[in-house]
Parts: sequence; C-alpha cells; structure tokens
Amino acid sequence: MAEDARNLPHEFAAEMDSLGPFEPRLRLAVAVSGGADSMALALLAQYWAAARNGEVMALTVDHGLRRESSREADLTLRVLVERGVIGRKLLVSGLRRGPALAERAREARYDLLLAACAAAGIPHLLLGHHRGDQVETVMMRALSGSASRGLAGMPALLETSFVRLLRPLLRVAPERLRSYLTAGGVTWIEDPSNQDRLTLRARLRAARADPSGTGEGSRAVADAARLAGAHRTARDLAIAQILAERATMWPEGHAMLTPGPIDADALARLVQTISGAPFAPPIDRAAQLARSLRPATLGGVRIMRAGRLGPGWLLIRERGAMRGELIAGPGVVWDGRFRLAGHPADGFAGGLTLGALGADAAAVRLRGGLPAAVMHGLPALRQGAKLIAVPHIGLGDPRWRVLFDPGNRAAGAPFLPG
Repeated sequence: MAEDARNLPHEFAAEMDSLGPFEPRLRLAVAVSGGADSMALALLAQYWAAARNGEVMALTVDHGLRRESSREADLTLRVLVERGVIGRKLLVSGLRRGPALAERAREARYDLLLAACAAAGIPHLLLGHHRGDQVETVMMRALSGSASRGLAGMPALLETSFVRLLRPLLRVAPERLRSYLTAGGVTWIEDPSNQDRLTLRARLRAARADPSGTGEGSRAVADAARLAGAHRTARDLAIAQILAERATMWPEGHAMLTPGPIDADALARLVQTISGAPFAPPIDRAAQLARSLRPATLGGVRIMRAGRLGPGWLLIRERGAMRGELIAGPGVVWDGRFRLAGHPADGFAGGLTLGALGADAAAVRLRGGLPAAVMHGLPALRQGAKLIAVPHIGLGDPRWRVLFDPGNRAAGAPFLPG
C-alpha cells in the first residue's frame, strides 16, 4: 500500500478525535452512495470505530431514478458486509424527474438518513464530502454572491435536532480516497448523475483544472474556506451574544426585537429561524433593514411594530409563505419549524392533518391571548375541516404536543470549519 494511502487512517483518526468527544458506547452511521468517496469513508470509519469498541452502520439511499440504482445499492451493501460493515438500504418514494431535481433528491435523501439515525438511536451521521466538494461549494457560493459566511463552505460539524452531521474528509483530496480503495482491492460505483451537466456542480467539476483535488489551487481554496470558517465561528459567537441581548424567542414561533439598529447577520439569522428556511435571506436586503428597522417582509418573515406587546418589533412568519397542510404523523415537521412530538395513542385514525390555524383563529383568539397575526400561524391539527387541537394555546387533548423546532436555530452550535 502506498505511503500516502497508508497514512490516511491515522489522519482520519485525528480528524474524528477533533470532532468529539464521543460517548463510551460509540455508534456511527455513514451515508454511502457506493461511490469512491463514501466507500472510503465507511471503511475508514469502521477501522476507527473498531479500535474504540464502536459500531458503524452504512445507510444507502436508493432514489429510484435509474433502473440500476436498486441493484447498485445492494451491491454496495454486499461489498461493505464483506469488510465487516453492516448496512441498510433506504428507499425514496415519489421522487420524479423535473425542475430542481438535484435539490429535491438531496432533501429527500437527508430526510431519510436523519430519520433512520433517529429511529436507530444513532447520534452521529458521517458524510463523505472531501476537499474537491468543498472547493466546488465555495465556487458555487461565490458565483451566487455569497458573503463571508457562505465562503466558509461546508462545516465539519453541524448539529441538528437529533443527529450530529460530521464531515471528516473535508481536508482530503478525492484522489487519495481512490488510491486508498485501490490499494485495499475495494471496488466502487461511478454514479452517472455526478457528470450531469445540467447541474452547476457538475459543470464546475468539469471546468476545474484539478479534478483530483491534489493541486495547489484546490488546497489554497480549501485553506481559504477554513480561514473563513474560523471567522464564521467567531461571528456565530458574537451573533449569539447580540441576540441574547436584543431578541426574545417564543415557543409559538415568533420573536420580539428591542428598538434600534441591529447587526445584519443577527437579523438574518433570526429571520431564518422564524421562517424555517434552510438558508438565511440575502445579506444585502437584511443589511438595509438592520440599519433602520421598519415594517417589511424579509425571507418569508413579516416585521411589524410590536404594538401592545411593548416597544420594539415583532417578527412573525409571513402568512402567504407558510406551507400547506400535511398528513400528521409521529415526528412530522410542518413548515420547516413545528415538529409533532406527542400524541394520543389513537391520534392518527381518520387522516389528521397538521397546518396553520388560519381563519379558525377568530374563533379561539380570546383563548390564546396572542396577536391575531401570531394566532393565524399557529400549528393546528384537523380532521377534515374540523379543528381537533391547537397545542400552543391548550386547545384539544393535552397529549397533542407540537414543538417549535426549526432546522436552523438563531444561536446554536458554532460553525466548525473543515
């Protein structure tokens, strides 16, 4: 085995140790597509976890978009089982070709991966993004006009509600991962969708002069992303301090902001949390409002005077931006913000839905005591047209529980650069 490949497990161990601490009974999941990057990740994780009496499970997602995908997923799992890595295939249902396919497939994939980890009680999910992926991410964000936060690229650690997402390969060139597999006699599958020129990432990959990721240019971009990540970490801590002093979050999904100008990043982060969006609103637009707050909408959030609630500003979800009703089920998340966390044992008979209280707010407003604009956006459970429960105001069976649980919190774990 070449020395470069032989050193990889030791480098991987050092990177994983930096992402800890980990619990004594270590359990990891690895997202494995069957490609070289994720196959190498699974084997490196198995080697590292075995030395610590830990367990690794490979999770392979079949999107069902190609006839060969199911067979390839089964082959991937067989190769891993032969090397001591247990695995499970996850099936995406209802995904169709059309606009924004890559984004929709990614969302469906992550939903399945996170749900599988939560169901199995696995707190860590490893992702196989490497130096080349990081370079492409930075390039894509630069082209979209991203500010310094976006130029930090992907974090090595991201906390979600149930699972920690870890990217321990961000410093590793993709060519080294292939060399590691080749030296070990391990085969992998090349996904043709990675070469689909309809996606920006594939076009950038084809245009780069260093597809192996070993060149000085790729190294320089990755190093710059780490420096931007360190700056972002400092900014995360500063934003958390600003919001602790200026903002009050409420479990009903709205916030109060004290009067006066505010840091633009802090306002953008608060808006992102209230909207439940995966990304913050454009920083230029946020900066205009942050200098002089006024009634406006930003990123699916309405900014209005607090009125009888006191001096300052009330930030609520914009009514027209809310998602429609969805079928209620254990753990389901509505509008990217509210998670169904508790229910009666027989609570899902008869096709219950979860959605906005909307026009029914007029009938229960006195019970809630909240401003009408807030009441309209409260999550409500219905059976057909019949209102069953509004947990935030104590309406309905108290065993119904809906928690404000946005995917991106205004102040959570700081960005950890790769």
